Amino acid sequence: MTRPLAGVALLTAALVVALAAGLAFGAVPLPLATVWSALTDAGGDPTAATIVRSIRLPRVSAGALTGAALALSGALFQALLRNPLAEPYLLGVSSGAAFGAVAALTLIGPALGAMTTGAFAFAGGLLAILVVFRVAWAVGRVDTRVLILAGVVVSAFFGAGVMLLLALARGDAFRSAVLWTMGSLDGTTWSGVGLLAASTSGTALVALVLSRHLNALALGEEAAAHLGTPVERVKRVAYVVASLAAAITVSVAGVIGFVGLVVPHAVRLVWGSDHRTLIPLSLLGGGVTLVVADTVAQTVARPLVLPIGVVTAVLGVPLFLVLLRRSHA
Repeated sequence: MTRPLAGVALLTAALVVALAAGLAFGAVPLPLATVWSALTDAGGDPTAATIVRSIRLPRVSAGALTGAALALSGALFQALLRNPLAEPYLLGVSSGAAFGAVAALTLIGPALGAMTTGAFAFAGGLLAILVVFRVAWAVGRVDTRVLILAGVVVSAFFGAGVMLLLALARGDAFRSAVLWTMGSLDGTTWSGVGLLAASTSGTALVALVLSRHLNALALGEEAAAHLGTPVERVKRVAYVVASLAAAITVSVAGVIGFVGLVVPHAVRLVWGSDHRTLIPLSLLGGGVTLVVADTVAQTVARPLVLPIGVVTAVLGVPLFLVLLRRSHA
C-alpha cells in the first residue's frame, strides 16, 4: 500500500499546485500574493478579488471536478468492457449530449443561456444512455459486445444529427455550437460547480463500493461469478454510473476528450490495476490534468482562449502514444 499512498500524496500536491497556477494565470496574470489576499479577504485590490473569487475560483473548481469525473468514468468503462483503451465517450454519451446542446443553440438560440444549453445536453446524453442500454439488455443481460456496437451506432446517429444542425445553422448560432463541441469552462458558475461536486462525489462513492467486484470482473465474468460477484448487477450499475458522470460533465463543460482515456491508463501503468487505488488516483489525476490543460488554454495564445478540448487532444495524443508503446514494451 506504500506506493499507492505515495501516489495519492504526489497527485494531491500536484493538484494544489495546478489550482494555484489556475488562479494566478489567465487573461490577466496575478501574483500569488494577490491571489492569496483575494481568497482570504485580507484587503488588496477589489478588482483582483472579483477576478479570483467570481471567475477563476469557480473555473478551476469546475475544471478539477470535470477532470475527476471524466477520469472516473473512463476507469469504470475500462473495467466494464475489460479494455484499457475504452473511454467515456465510446458508447455515444458525448454524441447524444452534443446533439442536445447543438439543437438548443441552433434551434432556440444562445440567448437562453448556458443553463438551458446544459439541460438540453444532459437530456441528449441521457437519451443516448437509455437507447444503448435498452439495446444491450435485449437478451436479458448486459452483453458488452452488443453494448459497444450499440454505442457506435447511436454515436453515429447523433453525430449525423449534429452535422445536419450545423449545416442549417447561421451566424452566431453556428459559432456557438462549434465552440461548445470543443469544450470550454468559460462562464462557469457556482451552480455548475455544485452540480459537478454532487455528481462526482456520488459516482466516486458508488465506484469505490464496486471496486472489489470490478477487480473480480477483470478475471472474466465466469470467474467473477464463482467469486460471489453479482455480475449483471455490477455491470448495470457501472454502466449507468459511468455514463451519467460523462453526461453531466458534457452538459457543463462540453466535449473534452482524452482525459478519460489517458489518465486511468497512465494510473494503471504506474500504480497498478487494483480498483481500490485506481479509482481515487484517477480522480486526482483527472483533476490535475484538466486544470493544467485549462490554464494552458488560457495562456498559450493570450488574449485568445483556446477550446480546452483542443488542448487536451494536443497534449493527450502524444502522451497516449508513449503510454501505449510502454504498455507493449
